[in-house]
Amino acid sequence: MPALPVPSGPSARDPCRDRAALRYDSNMTAPPPPIGAGARSAWPVRALRYGYRIPLLLAHLLVGLPLVLLLTLRPARRLRVHGERFDYRVIRAWQGGLMRIFGFRVRQTGTPLPGAALFVANHVSWIDISTLHSQRMMGFVAKREIAHWPLVGWLAIRGESIFHARGSSESMGGVLHEMLARLRGGHSVGVFPEGRTRDGREVGPFHARIFLAAVEAGVPVQPVALRYGTRGAAQADVAFGPDENFMQNFLRLLGDPPRVAEVHFLEAIPPATESARRRIAELARQRIVDAMAG
Repeated sequence: MPALPVPSGPSARDPCRDRAALRYDSNMTAPPPPIGAGARSAWPVRALRYGYRIPLLLAHLLVGLPLVLLLTLRPARRLRVHGERFDYRVIRAWQGGLMRIFGFRVRQTGTPLPGAALFVANHVSWIDISTLHSQRMMGFVAKREIAHWPLVGWLAIRGESIFHARGSSESMGGVLHEMLARLRGGHSVGVFPEGRTRDGREVGPFHARIFLAAVEAGVPVQPVALRYGTRGAAQADVAFGPDENFMQNFLRLLGDPPRVAEVHFLEAIPPATESARRRIAELARQRIVDAMAG
């Protein structure tokens, strides 16, 4: 079994145990603007964007969703398009369309692993799931409340999400069991090891326990860095603002200016023993932090 690389540099100081989240190196990127500073453009411009994006969103929901339901019925799951399940391709296309309606131009760097793998990413906002789904189909581990959110809840259920009651050890045990079953069955799972969204300026500590399913299933872990705006300049704009709920963030992003969404599929970490899961978490986090600062 190949040895895991030993993290080096400033992010090697056991970030999983360090409660202080590592902020991006100011020597490598410009300091991020205050939260929402670049997003709240003049109302007439926002009104114009709402004027054409809302009809597009309604069409995407009222016409696109029934088509997705029809094209993802059980018979379609046996079809393959370039080696990918047809229903997965349909869901990815729909998510890509949703991103475009919100003004995001998705750019992918690197190649997602085929087959069973655990994808781990930094967590900025609810849009992260659509961003990732537009590039690679995977079942996400998500907090249980998301199942009841408008639109996003339906997408999460349709996207084979695994729901977790935060703060419940019993729930986490069930989540790990389901993750293990899916990974052993050849499916991919996506997680946000920080456990919650951040303000867009930092990558918090990774919870090592969530990596146990990948270790026991013997599958690789692929870190994924999500950046919004050129070199991450819009991270704070996309993130939830202070006291901002889902619907407020949803509506604000719908009226925001166009921006790029970067999805960096980074070097994968090979399967390892259970004793190495903390090192896997550290290494995955370090690679994401390095990509965010690059």
